Amino acid sequence: RNDELNFWALTRHADVHSGFRNSTELSNKLGVSLDPISRTPEAYRTMSFLAMDDPAHLRLRTLVSKGFTPRRIRELEARVQELTRAHLDTALQSESFDYITEFAGKLPMDVISELVGVPQEDRERLRVLADAVMHRDDGVTDVPKAALVAAMDLLVYYADMVKQRRRTPHDDLTSALVEAEIDGDRLGDDEIMAFLFLMVVAGNETTTKLLGNAMYWGGVNPDQLAQVHSDHSRIPLWVEETLRYDTSSQILARVVDRDIEFHGTTLHPGDTLLLVPGSAHRDERVFDDPDEFRIGREIGSKLLSFGSGAHFCLGAHLARMEARVALTELFERIRGYELDDGAVRVHSSSVRGFAHLPITVTKV
Repeated sequence: RNDELNFWALTRHADVHSGFRNSTELSNKLGVSLDPISRTPEAYRTMSFLAMDDPAHLRLRTLVSKGFTPRRIRELEARVQELTRAHLDTALQSESFDYITEFAGKLPMDVISELVGVPQEDRERLRVLADAVMHRDDGVTDVPKAALVAAMDLLVYYADMVKQRRRTPHDDLTSALVEAEIDGDRLGDDEIMAFLFLMVVAGNETTTKLLGNAMYWGGVNPDQLAQVHSDHSRIPLWVEETLRYDTSSQILARVVDRDIEFHGTTLHPGDTLLLVPGSAHRDERVFDDPDEFRIGREIGSKLLSFGSGAHFCLGAHLARMEARVALTELFERIRGYELDDGAVRVHSSSVRGFAHLPITVTKV
C-alpha cells in the first residue's frame, strides 16, 4: 500500500500474471498510467483499447487487428533494416557517440511513421512531438503542459492524415485501419487517431528504452555479451533477457471493479492497483538467481513485459523484430563497445530507460 499516492501494488510473479489475466475484477477503464490527469473515463481518447474493457475493448482490438497483421509486420522487416543502416551510417561516423540520441531514439519512431504512412518530410517533427509527450522533469508527478500541447499537435496531425486516407487510400496501416470492416462495423476517425497515438507512446517509447537497456546491461556484463559477439544468432536471447531483467514498462495500473482479496487484504471498487512486472521478473520463486543478467536463461512464457491475457501487447512481434534487426545490424559493424560516462536516465511515470547513453565502439 502506498498511502502518499493512494494505490496498492502487486509485485510477485504469480500475482502480477493473474492480475493481467483478470479483466473481470480489475478494469482498464481509466487507462494504465498513474498520471492523475490521465486517469479519467476519457483515457481511451489517447490510450485506445488500453483504456477499455470488453466488449468495447474486444470490438476495437479485433477491428485494429484487421490492419495490424503479422504479415504487415513481416513485410516491414526489410524497411526496418534500411532505416537501421541509414541511422548507423550517420552514428558510426564517430567512434564515440550518444547511442540514444543518434540511434535508439530515432529508429523506433521512424519505424512507426513508416508503418502508419507519415511522409519522410514530417518524421523529424513528429519525433520531436513524441519525445515531448513522454518527457518529465525530475519530480514531476503529472502530465506537464508541454506534453499536453505536444499530444494535441500529434492528434491534430493524425486527424488530418486519417481524413486524407479516407479520400485517397495508400498502402499503409492508416489506410488499412480506415478500410477495416467486420459485418458492416468500421472504425471511426477518433478511434483510428487514438490507436495511432497509442502507437507513438507504446510502440515508440518502449522500443527506444528496450534498445537502450540492452546496450547498457550488455556493457555492464561483457562476459555475457561475449557470446553475442561470437554468435549473432543469440541476439534474440539478449533481447529476451533485457525484457526480463530491466523491462521498459515497469508498472501498469488497473482500477478495482469489485471487492477482491489479495493475501488477506480486501480491495474495494475504485481502488487503484499497480501491477509491477519489473518486480515480478526478479521473483526468485520463478527465476534462478533473478538479479543476475544471464543471456540464454530459460524465460519463455514467464515473461510479462508484454502483459498477458486479453490485453497482451499487440505490438510484441514488432518490438522484438525491431530490436533483433537493430542490434544485429549494429554488431555486423562493430567488434565491441564500452559505456562512457554521462548516462542519463529518463524521468517518467511509466517507462524505465535512458535519455542519454554515451558509448565508444570498436568498428570492424
